[in-house]
Amino acid sequence: MRRRRLLLLAGGAAVLAACGEPEAATPTGQLPTVAVRRTDLTSTVEMAGTLGFGAGREVLGGGSGRVTWLPAAGAVLRRGDRAYGVDGERVPLLYGPTPFWRELGSGTGNGYDVLELERNLKALGYDVTVDRDFTGRTHRAVRAWQKDLGRPRTGVIGPDDVVMQPGPVRVTEVRAALGGPANGTLFTVSGTRREVGVALPVSDAPSLARIGAKTRVTLPGGKRMTGTITAVGKVATAAKTQEATVDVTIALPESDTFDGAPVTVAFIGGVRRDVLAVPISALLASGNDRYAVEVVDSAGAVRSVPVALGIFAGDDVEVTGRLEAGMKVRVPRV
Repeated sequence: MRRRRLLLLAGGAAVLAACGEPEAATPTGQLPTVAVRRTDLTSTVEMAGTLGFGAGREVLGGGSGRVTWLPAAGAVLRRGDRAYGVDGERVPLLYGPTPFWRELGSGTGNGYDVLELERNLKALGYDVTVDRDFTGRTHRAVRAWQKDLGRPRTGVIGPDDVVMQPGPVRVTEVRAALGGPANGTLFTVSGTRREVGVALPVSDAPSLARIGAKTRVTLPGGKRMTGTITAVGKVATAAKTQEATVDVTIALPESDTFDGAPVTVAFIGGVRRDVLAVPISALLASGNDRYAVEVVDSAGAVRSVPVALGIFAGDDVEVTGRLEAGMKVRVPRV
């Protein structure tokens, strides 16, 4: 029977190269040896990802005037900030999941849009009761806010008077031009938190993509950061020549790396504690999923010891068989 050396290439592919039939006991020659280790192993799966700030959203203008101010790409807008300008007046950013769809003023029936307005006024420091009713107190708070914005103190807020977003936003692309009509898509925004997007194979998702799990992200240049999985897609996307994937979102600390930069994400898989491990390069394959390592005794004799494989972790692999920690096994010359 011919024994073959097992070589693992990028992506986990295995190639078996013939290296001849070893004798039961042969001299060590010049091949180096390493000790069998007892350790904890954590398997990882590396995938390509893209750095960004999450999915983009359009900011729409519905006014009839002219655009007189626009934010710059990369600017971060928060509650109360000017989102854009129309005919010299500020259109501020407010937080909320639902855009206004009617004019809000005295006599307006109660509703969720009134609640959103009052929440924002309260957060901006105005004296208002947060409920669903547009009361006289709400009217006075709106007038005070309009005065601070330099706008007419009408006490009425229309759908085109504000920009509603779920929270702080980062301007990704400006599409309108100063002097142009204040309608249509004025600019696009994203979230402000650094994120990495990964298309993870569906087969790996159940074991690797868990909300709250940590990942290791390697940025261009080699810098490593710890990321946290914050979202896992519910719908798989299939390609003709590739396995179906799901979108996984990973939150990162702040980074000065450019948007769209390619990164490598290491997902943490299974953990095996107090196991025996040898370098992957020490394995010999004889076919039919059978493997062995060459053990060198104190006299320099070599014997082949069959092993069963467990998890792979980096350059190491878990092995079980007639081995003990500290035994020497041969590895290819580097």
